[in-house]
Amino acid sequence: MRIILNGRGGKVGSVLAPALEQAGHKLVEDAGSAEAMIDFTRPDAVVANVEAALAAGVPCVVGTSGWEGEHRHVDDVAKGKGLGVFYAPNFALGAALMMRFAAEASRHLPRAEIVELHHETKLDAPSGTAKATAAAMQGNPAIHSIRLPGLHAHQEVLLAGDGQLLTIRHDALSREAYVPGVLLALEKLPELAPGLTVGLDSLL
Repeated sequence: MRIILNGRGGKVGSVLAPALEQAGHKLVEDAGSAEAMIDFTRPDAVVANVEAALAAGVPCVVGTSGWEGEHRHVDDVAKGKGLGVFYAPNFALGAALMMRFAAEASRHLPRAEIVELHHETKLDAPSGTAKATAAAMQGNPAIHSIRLPGLHAHQEVLLAGDGQLLTIRHDALSREAYVPGVLLALEKLPELAPGLTVGLDSLL
């Protein structure tokens, strides 16, 4: 597949670019020759990047977090163009499973809180993963955000009942953790309905 990769020089993009090529995809610069666009950039740039791709007839996979307020707009634009846009707050397969397990557990242990821990340069807090996890759970759990050097991307969901505590934790130790999820999204992209599809869990 011919792919435009926005954010190629960034933290995720620098890992993703060689992985895409190793998987048999070709990175291109011209939207006219692209079959898909991948965006791992900034919250203030992602919507314009998606709009430009859709205007060129190119479906999108988005991993940039922090633009949740624009989801409805992007959904409307994508439907108008008859194209799919896939967004996941986290492309690690383990994170998607953590969110699924937390949603199920909260049906039985509704007292819960979420602790998300990331590197100090992460732009958004709470993280998109934490907000998506909370939205899928019962009981409106509180989210606690920690930004410290030495961390990468970690999340704990703590669910409590009388005399018991259930902890569900996911640790992304390097950005290679996101590659399988991005490849899965690219594989499924042609099958998606026009508009915005959210969450890696929807592809599992």
